[in-house]
Amino acid sequence: MLASGVVYSDAWIRLRKDEIERRDGSRGSYAFIDKPDFALVIPADNDGFHLVEEYRYPIGRRSWSFPQGGFPHDASGEPAELAALELAQETGLRASKLTPIGRLSTAHGMSSQYGYYFLATGLTAGDPDREVEEQDMRHAWVDRAEFEQMTRDGRIVDDSTLAAYALLLVAERRGEISV
Repeated sequence: MLASGVVYSDAWIRLRKDEIERRDGSRGSYAFIDKPDFALVIPADNDGFHLVEEYRYPIGRRSWSFPQGGFPHDASGEPAELAALELAQETGLRASKLTPIGRLSTAHGMSSQYGYYFLATGLTAGDPDREVEEQDMRHAWVDRAEFEQMTRDGRIVDDSTLAAYALLLVAERRGEISV
């Protein structure tokens, strides 16, 4: 990197443009989204999952996903703490056990953000404490067959949710976890 500048910034996102020198010596620029990491939680219960549904402005529609999010801009902590916070905020659920199942880059060609993925088990119900932007959020439990149907019929379009499910299936197949 030869130089770096912020093109846009707010409490949730920063757009950076770097002047770079490539391996062959040629020069150019690379713009990307610089965003804090997030945590995603798979709340597993009775051979099914708890999902949340909300309106997503960038795609102009509602969709279902696993609970996920980042720390508020003035807070920080460990990924497991964030996972527990997101689970409680969005669903009201508390987990007696959070098992890490992976860490993935969200969009490695255009963002610096990583996601930390967790399986939540031993769930107990409580009241959600949603942020202002999440007030229209809904929460529902679905069995695995319904979850998979939702991925086929477009009710679930979130790539992080599908990546989480793939990580879960791999961990189950390898005998690392049992849900």
